[in-house]
Amino acid sequence: MRAKILFVIEILVIATVFHLDYIGLLPVSKVPYLFLLGWISIRIRGLHWRDVGLRAPAPDPLLKILIIGVVAGIAMEALELFATQPLLTRLFNQGPDLHEYQRLVGNTPLLVLGIVLAWVLAAFGEETVYRGYLLNRCTDFLGRSTTGWIVSAILVTLLFGFAHFHQGPTGVTENIIDGAILAALYFGTGRNLWAPIIAHGIQDTVDVLLIYLGWYPGFQQSGVLPT
Repeated sequence: MRAKILFVIEILVIATVFHLDYIGLLPVSKVPYLFLLGWISIRIRGLHWRDVGLRAPAPDPLLKILIIGVVAGIAMEALELFATQPLLTRLFNQGPDLHEYQRLVGNTPLLVLGIVLAWVLAAFGEETVYRGYLLNRCTDFLGRSTTGWIVSAILVTLLFGFAHFHQGPTGVTENIIDGAILAALYFGTGRNLWAPIIAHGIQDTVDVLLIYLGWYPGFQQSGVLPT
């Protein structure tokens, strides 16, 4: 009973965080609040972050995990830029809504900040929250069977996509695809978070650099989005 009550409380807190973000009342982003919730939940249940994948990449060597993460991150970026984004832009008649990043074009101080946030909030933060905490927590409820893991992965991947609602339908769909790939990396490395963290960080770093240079689709060197 205590475990069920805790799970219900967590769901309510998660829903509240998403709602506050949706109506624009949540400072920064959802990630720090969800990470704090995850940390509290993990500690209450007598676990540690290493139990959900934040651990040394044994038995695989660190170099192997690093290579997997880097190659996957580059592949994800290429897939997005040359396949999924053009197709989704035609389908929805609009690209991802990234207007909030227009100040980054040609702005070197924001480039540095953007890369730091790409690794801290997006790569480390989102992977520990979505693939680490939420995926494992959902599986706790559904059962740690193959079916439980698959259903949990689908649900959390959809949640990850819709967490980027501000990017419009193209951005949401892109992130659902990315979330599925990152979940596959998580499972493929023995439920270790470092491969998806590295892949996520590489992809977002390339995005930040392309926006800074004005080379990302929809951005110009002037720093103003075309109308």
